[in-house]
Amino acid sequence: MSAVRRLIVNADDFGLSAGVNRGVAQAHEHGILTSASLMVRAGHAPEAAAYAKEHPRLSVGLHVDLYEWHYTGEHWIAAYEHVPPGDATAVGAEVAAQCERFCALMGQEPTHLDAHQHAHREEPAKSIVLEFGRRFGIPVRGFTPALRYEGGFYGQSGKGEPWPEGIAVEALCELVRALPEGASELGCHPAIDDESGSTYSAERTIETQTLCDPRVRDVLAEEDIALRSYRDWAD
Repeated sequence: MSAVRRLIVNADDFGLSAGVNRGVAQAHEHGILTSASLMVRAGHAPEAAAYAKEHPRLSVGLHVDLYEWHYTGEHWIAAYEHVPPGDATAVGAEVAAQCERFCALMGQEPTHLDAHQHAHREEPAKSIVLEFGRRFGIPVRGFTPALRYEGGFYGQSGKGEPWPEGIAVEALCELVRALPEGASELGCHPAIDDESGSTYSAERTIETQTLCDPRVRDVLAEEDIALRSYRDWAD
């Protein structure tokens, strides 16, 4: 009989850099990471896909990458935009291209869909990503009723200010204990010595250490929470 509470631990930004790939591998093999979302436009996506093929227990979805924004202290500015965010035709073509690229890299369809900086929460990306979720028959983060998203494991504030308390072992254990009944996805961003230039960098190495800390797995056992991937979360 399945545990009442089930937890997917999913790494965003898989393929962003060699350091991110190292962190995903470490957290999967020695920690609680069960799934990852692949950035197919990123330069290290082929290496990430190769690793996933060698480790089939790792469930891999598509991390749709449309843009990235940074907070400067006064304003949000675009670090890059692959397409104009409000252009439905361009967004649709880009999402389709990234889905095609994913299937080419992985040799299979994604197990789930989400988006960099949660771009799929806003239109027109929302409707487009949801349509691809329906086509593939897979969950879309935040829009699958039986699957709750938990984004509290993060080392910065909403404006990019450091918040190391958010990625401490104690914080993760508290999040785990507070999980509601049913299935949840815990988002995370592990890496080891990330060299991507991301504004979220040193925090990634700390996340990896926390995800691999045996105290977290002890709490999962104490709370009778079963680790699941996107392949078996609905047991």
